[in-house]
Amino acid sequence: MTKIKPEVNRRLLKSPQWCSRAGQSLKLCWFHGKRVCKYKYIILFGLSSSRTNSLLCWTDVIWTHKVDICINPLSLSFEDLCLNGCVTPVCWGFQVKSVNLSDSEQLSIRGVDERGASLVLANHTLLVEGQVIRSPTNTLSVYYRSAAEGSLGLFQLHYQIFRLSCPLPKRPHFGEVSVLDLLPGGIARFHCHMGYHLEGAHLLTCLNASLPTWSGKEPTCRALCGGTVKNATIGRVLSPSPHHGPNATLDRSCSWSLEAPKDQRLHLHLERLLLGPTDRLVLWSGLDAGSVVLFDSARGGQIPFEGVISEGPAVRIQFITDQPNPNTGFNIRYEAFERGHCYEPYLQNGNFTTTDPLYGVGAVIQFTCDPGHSLEQGPPVIECISARDPYWNDTEPICKAQCGGDLTGPGGVILSPNWPEWYGEGEDCSWRVHVEEDKRVLLDVQLLNISDSDMLTITDGDEVATRILGRYVGGSGPFKLSSTSPDLTITFHSDPAGLVFGKGEGFIINYMEVSRNDSCPDLPEIQNGWKTTSHVALVRGARITYQCDPGYDLVGRETLTCQLDLSWSSQPPFCEKIMYCSDPGHVEHASRTLSDPKLLVGTTIQYSCNAGFILQGGATITCYGREPGTPVWTSRLPHCVCEYLNPGLPENGYQILSKRLYLPGESLTFVCYQGYELIGEVAIKCILGSPSFWSGPLPLCRGEVFILQDLPLC
Repeated sequence: MTKIKPEVNRRLLKSPQWCSRAGQSLKLCWFHGKRVCKYKYIILFGLSSSRTNSLLCWTDVIWTHKVDICINPLSLSFEDLCLNGCVTPVCWGFQVKSVNLSDSEQLSIRGVDERGASLVLANHTLLVEGQVIRSPTNTLSVYYRSAAEGSLGLFQLHYQIFRLSCPLPKRPHFGEVSVLDLLPGGIARFHCHMGYHLEGAHLLTCLNASLPTWSGKEPTCRALCGGTVKNATIGRVLSPSPHHGPNATLDRSCSWSLEAPKDQRLHLHLERLLLGPTDRLVLWSGLDAGSVVLFDSARGGQIPFEGVISEGPAVRIQFITDQPNPNTGFNIRYEAFERGHCYEPYLQNGNFTTTDPLYGVGAVIQFTCDPGHSLEQGPPVIECISARDPYWNDTEPICKAQCGGDLTGPGGVILSPNWPEWYGEGEDCSWRVHVEEDKRVLLDVQLLNISDSDMLTITDGDEVATRILGRYVGGSGPFKLSSTSPDLTITFHSDPAGLVFGKGEGFIINYMEVSRNDSCPDLPEIQNGWKTTSHVALVRGARITYQCDPGYDLVGRETLTCQLDLSWSSQPPFCEKIMYCSDPGHVEHASRTLSDPKLLVGTTIQYSCNAGFILQGGATITCYGREPGTPVWTSRLPHCVCEYLNPGLPENGYQILSKRLYLPGESLTFVCYQGYELIGEVAIKCILGSPSFWSGPLPLCRGEVFILQDLPLC
């Protein structure tokens, strides 16, 4: 960091320069004093960048405003001193660290577009902490204006560079593009599908500039009007692509000549044939005017979708129309084959296997369709027959993208109707996808390009409970979305009116079965135990409770909860074999002696009562193991009870079966001598307590005079 102290008379200051390794970043800060000038002042900070020998150069400055300096206005300009030129353009980015400005202060971040025009990228009313602003080119400026009076605020910006690149080139209709690198120097290669001609450069290069651009416009793929093909082996003839504007009436009559290698014939397969009322398509077996007509649409009759075969090596195709129409046209695929063999079959949007790669008599072909298509208008197996003039015993089938259906597999492809051709007007299609109950559906929309008057709707759930995930019209980039249930429905509707908003290319959607994304992952069972769940689906808030089999102890948390971030509150517990007895506890008024403080199997505990108490039960208990089960003690705990004294004899009476000591629960019975009457309870009982006591007073034996006596405590 370097501090620049401005002088009043200086209008232009140049900052020193630093060169640092790529990826390093610096801070840009303005600090203001407590007092300010009464005049307005302006600070302009400009950044530009270049790269030389993997070194990045930029300017970094701290501006300090002092009380005694008044500048009106002051403009600071900074220049890039790396002189060897730019090899790779870079772009500036600002991250807002802090902004605390008064209402009368102004701060803006500006860039320039590819034409050099100034752009306001953000101003002080929109800047928030953490915000990132990137410049569209390799220039970025910060403008600050202070208030006329009052205190100044504070802001801090962090800036860094990143590399610029060319945008992803568009894929031409009826073609493909492959890109090696989007950075300057990168190359994009274009090619067209069979039957189309590339108009424009087949290769574009990303050019180095303040805003990198491709070296030219993306090419297009067009079907030409007529042409000649020598040594024709395999290819396609298409109705000419329509022109627009003043050239819309061109290509009213087109003628193609196909010549196969010597001693070979040509098979023409009509993949598509949709002609207008005034259109005409004629196929001749030869190039001369008197050649045999293989097909003439003007003569009516059935269209030979199975194809036609030339008598010799040449075929001429002529197409005539009064008004070219993008909704009509034809696709003809041709292939050459030797005499004595069947021609090579073809299945658009599919494949086949053969028992004879030369397609001789007896060759068997089995057809299969690509994902998203199904076989129609032909058998799945055909055979080459007739040794004299070999031919296939049936026509090749076609693979057609279906308009709707029920899909239950773990994955597949959903294509717009008639893909890869244009879909028709008035289509109403519905695809229902169902996966396993504990799974969900993930859609990977690779291509979505439909008309603005057509609509694709994706619905979550079954017929009972549905929720719309999205409605789409026009075009959209690739995206993904997931269902919340095992059922998902895709519906497509195209406008019956046709080309009000133009025609769309269609769509390609991959679907696959995935685990739920709204639930915690299922937890495993534990050995020597089991688990129970509070919900069938492990959604947020669901609980799993673990328990162990007898003889095992649970180590860890007994209950786990599915949290908001779809993780469990703790790790699953486990069950450990119990090899010890639980502590039986102490006996009141007694002491104990343990043979093993861990209370493992075989441990003995001996109890002895304190003075004045006697033991009821066994004095020793032992821990022993059980299979299966938990180790237990051999007997219950003993008790230490107090010894209670005999309450004595009533005067003129006696006791039955008397003794000196009584235990709680024992009874004592009294009897009076002859001539005396017993007053009180005949029998009293010793009640356990602290201290223990008799259930009643000592009875009396009454004659002429009696005195009630109090009994002592037992």
